[in-house]
Amino acid sequence: MDFESAFYNVWRCISIANDKNELPINEQIRVEELMVIGPNGEQMGIKKLEDALTLANYAGLDLVLMNGGSSPAVAKIMDYNKFKYEKQKKLKEAQKKQRETNKELKEYRLSVTIDVHDFETRTKNAQSYLEKGHKIKGLIRFKGRQMAHTELGRDVLLKFAEALSEYSDIELEPKLDGRSMYIILAPKK
Repeated sequence: MDFESAFYNVWRCISIANDKNELPINEQIRVEELMVIGPNGEQMGIKKLEDALTLANYAGLDLVLMNGGSSPAVAKIMDYNKFKYEKQKKLKEAQKKQRETNKELKEYRLSVTIDVHDFETRTKNAQSYLEKGHKIKGLIRFKGRQMAHTELGRDVLLKFAEALSEYSDIELEPKLDGRSMYIILAPKK
């Protein structure tokens, strides 16, 4: 095994191990001089890479390249695993808040000639969805001659809203839109 292939294998392993979101740490840093920030946030000045690595090793922490594109590059002495853990924790918290603000609108299709059991099943499913805090859209599609009797569809939608009145409020009254009529129910506060 010659030097070139050994170097390529080591480089390949490092590049595979590095995630795109990972910051270069310790020996992965390829900058001559950098601005070093201490573990408590104090600026330690511009140092050579070897000196910065020595400081980080002395503190028992990692040297992390925070901004390699600036002049001079900025590196911080910190516990990198703790930093990654806290970053991941913040990301999960942000995603959780985003899910709470972006509540879904679940659509339930009904028909003018819906059977009692089918109606009860849909109301039960809608009830559990409302309890989770999501909105419900009841939808009826009129076929053929049913368009002449849209009031029957309206009655079914109002009956659907009445069955769920304990868990929801009507946000939008039954509205005819082309060949379909819908109602929107929002969970009670």
